[in-house]
Amino acid sequence: MTDQVEGPTAAQTGDPIMLAAFEGWNDAGSAATQALEHLHDVWAAEQVDELDPEEYHDFQVNRPVVGPGPDGRREITWPTTSVAVATAPRSGRQVVLVHGIEPSMRWRRYCRELLDIAATLGVKTVVTVGALLADVPHTRPIPVTTTSEDPEVREHMGVESNSYEGPTGIVGVLQHEAEARGMHALSLWAAVPHYVAHPPSPKATLSLLGSLESLLGEPVPLGELPEDAIAWQHGVDELSAEDTEIAEYVHQLEEAKDTAELPEASGEAIAQEFERYLRRRDKGTGG
Repeated sequence: MTDQVEGPTAAQTGDPIMLAAFEGWNDAGSAATQALEHLHDVWAAEQVDELDPEEYHDFQVNRPVVGPGPDGRREITWPTTSVAVATAPRSGRQVVLVHGIEPSMRWRRYCRELLDIAATLGVKTVVTVGALLADVPHTRPIPVTTTSEDPEVREHMGVESNSYEGPTGIVGVLQHEAEARGMHALSLWAAVPHYVAHPPSPKATLSLLGSLESLLGEPVPLGELPEDAIAWQHGVDELSAEDTEIAEYVHQLEEAKDTAELPEASGEAIAQEFERYLRRRDKGTGG
């Protein structure tokens, strides 16, 4: 079940807000980067900046790609980080979308450059979006956890601090550096079933978009994503049915999930989903 996002915060006011997701270690099933790509498409974001890949990438790890360009001539695409700006249709606020590959080197300089761009664009809140592999069943709602080390964010939104200890990725470093600058910072993480880790993971992407929709107070057109999520789940159902060990393992995960979260459909969760439905209906963006 998704952590509840309550109360007005910097993330729900009219100030520009940055959403950042990175391919690689922080992006199980490509769920996080595909959520931002979806927002980029449905909100017609325009690229405003990019980081020089020479500074941050080992091209033997993240190799450039060669292929035909828009004019048919062969060109090389480098593994850069792009910064795009979209205007949320209902509120009119600016949403800065950062999409890149986790850098190979100079992480602190990388974060400084991104946050310098954010400051230039008037951003006061940075939301990092990630996805991790977890012991969760594909047949239940994909959990999305919202955390923050910012006391003001925790107080207004009713979220917890992150208790994780261990190796971190660029998502954790960027959040830390944003807080050090006095920006509001929070992080969203989707839990992707580890036994179906190969991208895409449309059900996890859909859950992340639902959490971002609640965070921003802005309806998000979903297009074919709900149908893709259903098809994905049916496909995994068929694969697990062919292997009795996997089927039994999924059943154990289902029992553990249901025991931990009964009742699944609380009155608060139902009310939140109904409010989300009304926002989409009012804007004619139901998916």
